[in-house]
Amino acid sequence: ATEIVERVARERLGHHLQGLRAAFLGCLTDVRQALAAPRLAGKEGPGLAELLANVASSILSHIKASLAAVHLFTAKEVSFSNKPYFRGEFCSQGVREGLIVGFIRSMCQTAQSFCDSPGEKGGATPPALLLLLSRLCLDYETATISYILTLTDEQFLVQDQSPVTPVSTLCAEARETARRLLTHYVKVQGLVISQMLRKSVETRDWLSTLEPRNVRAVMKRVVEDTTAIDVQVGLLYEEGVRKAQSSDSSKRTFSVYSSSRQQGRYAPSYTPSAPMDTNLLSNIQKLFSERIDVFSPVEFNKVSVLTGIIKISLKTLLECVRLRTFGRFGLQQVQVDCHFLQLYLWRFVADEELVHLLLDEVVASAALRCPDPVPMEPSVVEVICERG
Repeated sequence: ATEIVERVARERLGHHLQGLRAAFLGCLTDVRQALAAPRLAGKEGPGLAELLANVASSILSHIKASLAAVHLFTAKEVSFSNKPYFRGEFCSQGVREGLIVGFIRSMCQTAQSFCDSPGEKGGATPPALLLLLSRLCLDYETATISYILTLTDEQFLVQDQSPVTPVSTLCAEARETARRLLTHYVKVQGLVISQMLRKSVETRDWLSTLEPRNVRAVMKRVVEDTTAIDVQVGLLYEEGVRKAQSSDSSKRTFSVYSSSRQQGRYAPSYTPSAPMDTNLLSNIQKLFSERIDVFSPVEFNKVSVLTGIIKISLKTLLECVRLRTFGRFGLQQVQVDCHFLQLYLWRFVADEELVHLLLDEVVASAALRCPDPVPMEPSVVEVICERG
């Protein structure tokens, strides 16, 4: 008879584990639907923070319900509750390890599956869902796992001495999942902006471009999208730390060609009788620009996330520019576009010098790829960008 009861208990634990997994998948479906739902005029849907709170509370209530259900096996009034199995192994290996730890690990694995390469599951995952899941896992690492396991240990007074998973191990797994999800979010969003920039460079005839009168629309779109991402990430993550900003960040123009001191830096590549080899110069420039690690680790804050996305985007722009040939006005258009990006993007990153460096490199690369490099006057560039 005891064996039958033990078998039933194991089956119930398995049933509740499946129930928790199904509940989590149901929550994800609800989030997807909420994110995909059309926004009616004047009526805002639930924000990311609200969706996150809903998911977290729903999962927690399901966990508590499951614990309450299996706790009946250990109730004092039940005759078999004082059997060795229900006093020991059932509590530690069955409930704590099998049900609770098993579910938390399953949740992390499900979340990590969204980091698959594009074309698999990850390709169709809304970026906002990646962001939400990363925050959920981070919250589990900081508080929820400890709370759930403490609750379990209090309800099921474990008398079994068999080893159990430490809280710290589970928290580390949740944190790693959160990190992977946030890194994938950065790559996905960086790829979206990169594709826009790549298309805008590759589909244009830069040799016969007219004299620039405006900032290209794609650059405005890049700034708009980056601002939208900044708002989105800010709903779930704290600001983060920036280096002290210089007062002239938004005023800085790409006048690398107009100042006599800096002109010498690029002049050899413009004049046929240059004493320095053009290839050598470009390789040296490339060497310095490549010290920027595009896929550096992402930290759990808004500034780090935006820095990662902008690095990927600008590095893509740089690589695309290096593969094109520019006329005089093509170079000037790049100059205008880069100044426009400079005006707005520096405020999103941890270190504004990063944006300066990459955009400098874009303009310098365009100049190297231009047979007739005559830059636009910085004052004119500023006027065009202010008008844009």
